[in-house]
Amino acid sequence: MIDIGLSKMALIGAVALVVIGPEKLPRVARTLGALIGKAQRYVSDVKAEVNRSMELDELKKMKESMETAVHDVEKSVHATSNDLEKDWREATDFGSSYDSGASSTSASSYDSYDSYDSSSTVAPAYRNPDKNFRLKRGAVPRWYKARTGMRTHVQSGAARVARFRPKR
Repeated sequence: MIDIGLSKMALIGAVALVVIGPEKLPRVARTLGALIGKAQRYVSDVKAEVNRSMELDELKKMKESMETAVHDVEKSVHATSNDLEKDWREATDFGSSYDSGASSTSASSYDSYDSYDSSSTVAPAYRNPDKNFRLKRGAVPRWYKARTGMRTHVQSGAARVARFRPKR
């Protein structure tokens, strides 16, 4: 970087005072400070954008690794479920062939889920709930409030003070 010491800054200030003049020097210094500030903000924004893009790349790599891990787990779960299903079918086939008194048609009808008919189940008929949405069911009736001395209208604290303030 540029190595500027105190003596060099003083020399630059003296030359600027002579060249620009004492009337315009404060305005030029403010403009120069604003431009330097904008340049610093631009550099910091570029640094932040580079950091964000690096983090985004890292997150993409992490996402890909997680997706591959999930895919591997899914494959292993499917393989295990297929093995269990095969073992189950072998066990149920052994049981139906072992039991000579059981009919093979009834045992085979329950072997797979594919033969399940969802239209055979009867759903209960729809019953409209007995609700009147316009009626407040949890509200305390006005006659009860009036009889017990409860407030029937909501008032702010300032309105209550003004209402009960002694008259002059």
